[in-house]
Amino acid sequence: MADKTNVVVVNAIDEEALQLITGVSDRLVVTDVSGLTRAERNGDLTRSGELDRALHDAEVVYALKLPEKLLERCPNLKWIQTISTGVERVLDDGVVRSPVVVTNMSGIHEVTIAEFVLMLMLMFVKHAPRAFYQQIEGRWKWFPVSVLSGKTVGIVGLGRIGKEVARVGSFFGMRVVATKRSATSAGTADNVDLLLPAAQLDQLLGQSDFVVLALPLTQESRNMIGETKLRAMKSTGYLINISRGAIVDEAALTRALEDGWIAGAGLDVFAAEPLPADSPLRRMRNVIFSPHVSGDIVEYDVGAARLFAENLRRYLDGFPLLNVVDKSRGY
Repeated sequence: MADKTNVVVVNAIDEEALQLITGVSDRLVVTDVSGLTRAERNGDLTRSGELDRALHDAEVVYALKLPEKLLERCPNLKWIQTISTGVERVLDDGVVRSPVVVTNMSGIHEVTIAEFVLMLMLMFVKHAPRAFYQQIEGRWKWFPVSVLSGKTVGIVGLGRIGKEVARVGSFFGMRVVATKRSATSAGTADNVDLLLPAAQLDQLLGQSDFVVLALPLTQESRNMIGETKLRAMKSTGYLINISRGAIVDEAALTRALEDGWIAGAGLDVFAAEPLPADSPLRRMRNVIFSPHVSGDIVEYDVGAARLFAENLRRYLDGFPLLNVVDKSRGY
């Protein structure tokens, strides 16, 4: 088996996705250990020895969440392919310091997430929550609605998702402002009327009707949106978060929503998931929240497996991998 490459699938995926991976090459030995890792995460250690044996020979790991002490259990590990775009779940100190290559799923989420952002913006300008509450409460009261055209969407993080949000916003006649870490001065970009350096975030916040968070969770971005940034937003502005919950200080956001610093929030991600039952965000009429679904579609497993399969072909043939993560930056 020396000429074989051992691939371990850590998290459960559907059968079609697994077949796409196993069908890449007869040089692969693909082992699905999702049942073993699920049992271990749930506290059942009776099959940990079996999991240890499967991980020992792994050269490639395909995972959303890593088993405990992965590097110790995978002495031959060379590459981790995550099933998500965000990599904070796998970038512990050991992985960051190791020579193990990490790749992510960047490139398969942007359309569905941009559509989700569009849905939230439309729900706010058309006052859909007000209509829903009227229906639930059996009331009938006229109210005016607005349009997206002419409004400003501010995109914090102009990566692949941010660029697709910009394209959609521009198509709807919105003015698009964005920040990008690599920008050194104010300028423009495709579908972006004003591109700003990340240090000029307050300028974006102060002019945006919708602020869309589309940046990865890193040490720099954790709790980036706190009281100071929320107060920098327009009182008529809406915050939309489809990236990671920990980018926002939720206590400060709760105060902002209660006291009218901002008009509302569309939240798909939270610092703790599931969102605790006693969270005030669950009961606010100016909040639209969803259970971290903006990037998920029915065909997600298959789309992710296709990208992994392409990367496996590249790996076997010695070509550069797609979506290599800069571990020092966290994305």
